[in-house]
Amino acid sequence: MADLRSEIAAGVATLTLDRPDALNALTVGLKAELIDAFGRIASDPTVRAVVLTGEGRAFCAGQDLRERLEPDAAGLGDEIRLRYNPLIRAMRAMPKPIVGAINGIAAGAGASLAFACDVRVAAETASFLLAFGRVGLVPDSGATWLLPRLVGGSKAVELALLGEPLVAADAERLGLVARVVPADELAATASAMAARLASGAPRAMALAKLAFERSWSSSLDEQLELEADLQAEAGATADHAEGLAAFVAKRPPRFTGR
Repeated sequence: MADLRSEIAAGVATLTLDRPDALNALTVGLKAELIDAFGRIASDPTVRAVVLTGEGRAFCAGQDLRERLEPDAAGLGDEIRLRYNPLIRAMRAMPKPIVGAINGIAAGAGASLAFACDVRVAAETASFLLAFGRVGLVPDSGATWLLPRLVGGSKAVELALLGEPLVAADAERLGLVARVVPADELAATASAMAARLASGAPRAMALAKLAFERSWSSSLDEQLELEADLQAEAGATADHAEGLAAFVAKRPPRFTGR
């Protein structure tokens, strides 16, 4: 039975981790489903934005530790290289914006999934926990790269080494989440944000994501050149012409992705 629900409506793909009894913990099967879903969405021209969330009271509790106790479980390094790393890479390379709707605890690799989203909105009851140290492990799935860039190096190390939960209100204060809302408003808030993103110019949004991703490893001069190249590409699109026409006509633009 599938552990991931996928729905597409009005240009938005909603992916829901669906193992509520296990706090949506990640298994080999669920990771494979996520990798496949992100791959399909990336090449689907009808999808312009993504919402990632969890069913029940958790966003994702991280690795299903019971699976790790099975005699044929892959070594930790192999598991990370074979499944976790491709999943995070698929999310970061996704040319469409991903909204993380953090409905509850996001722990371990589940926190990394949240960090890999482009924008995060959280329920008031949500929290983030780098629980790796509690089982004698180190943060993985991109946590040591993503979290310092989201909240700063010192805070990221503190959260990782002390293993204390970061509640939603503090996550908003640190800039980790864009907005905190009552739990019963989370789905609607995330959907509205995704719909707004889906109404934008798809190619320009993909290029903007690329520019921000490259910025972490570029010098200022390199980034300035990249911006010029990407702007030239965006400026040659039909969507740019449509944006200009809409501006002059004082009407909403109708972007087609061309």
